[in-house]
Amino acid sequence: MGKLPNAVVWLYLIASALAFCAYALDKSAAQKDQWRIKESTLHFLGGWPGALVAQKVLRHKSKKQSFRIVFWITVFINCAVFYWLLTPAGNDFLKSILGSI
Repeated sequence: MGKLPNAVVWLYLIASALAFCAYALDKSAAQKDQWRIKESTLHFLGGWPGALVAQKVLRHKSKKQSFRIVFWITVFINCAVFYWLLTPAGNDFLKSILGSI
């Protein structure tokens, strides 16, 4: 198993913070009956750890079953990709991507 570069750790932290903020903005908009962030956008942002914390802390998007199903599917996919990045093939792929930046 390979070791992930620090850039990946930072990407997860930043994506989680952005996801939490997006959930907070959407919760605020819902309470004020204003324009909302699309559910597909919330899923696409990634940062599922931050999204999960937001669901628990803000109690937002935590009851709608259809949203939760898609959310957990995206978490599974994200974890699978994360695990793959730890394999030699995934690690080589990641190094080739980061090396081109």
